[in-house]
Amino acid sequence: MNRGLLLVISGPSGAGKGSVCDVYKKKHDDIWNSVSMTTRSPREGEVEGVSYFFSSIPEFKKKIENNEFLEYAEVYGNFYGTPKAEVEKKLAQGIDVILEIDIQGALNVQENTNEGIFIFILPPSMNELKKRIIGRGSETPESLLTRFTSAYNEINYVSKYNYAITNHTIEKAYCDLRSIVIAEKCRVTRVTNEILSLKEEDLNEFFD
Repeated sequence: MNRGLLLVISGPSGAGKGSVCDVYKKKHDDIWNSVSMTTRSPREGEVEGVSYFFSSIPEFKKKIENNEFLEYAEVYGNFYGTPKAEVEKKLAQGIDVILEIDIQGALNVQENTNEGIFIFILPPSMNELKKRIIGRGSETPESLLTRFTSAYNEINYVSKYNYAITNHTIEKAYCDLRSIVIAEKCRVTRVTNEILSLKEEDLNEFFD
């Protein structure tokens, strides 16, 4: 059995990475959405092991000491991280894993594993990105400028990724993501060990 693929997906706010991932997950039941661990309290409707794995701060820090996270960060006094064990379990079962994460987290994942496939979701243009952010109707002029500047800076990290998908439409972006997954599964390095371990002398067995 081949290992699953670890798909690490990032992109600036407004590029639509969440929507692209949601479409992919709806169309493929053979993929697992990575669940983060957090030290914040559960909110109404959140389910342990589905929304997050909830942890105390001392427990979380102990896991940091034991190197149990692919990546982690502290945000407004709470910790968030991606547990290695859960991801490894799914990959070993041949299940693909989607890790939708910010750029800093993705760079940390790169330092902790050599098997991730890093995919960056881009907007069609900065003008379109601005329209999408404004279209949310939740931004003040000040916060719009902050978010837009942040997005501009984040796009400069695209060279750190293996693939870039320009999200003109969700369906086209989904098709591009699906094509990447298919291509990665066809890599020579993913050919089964059984085939690669076949030796010339073993060929005689086929004619006995």
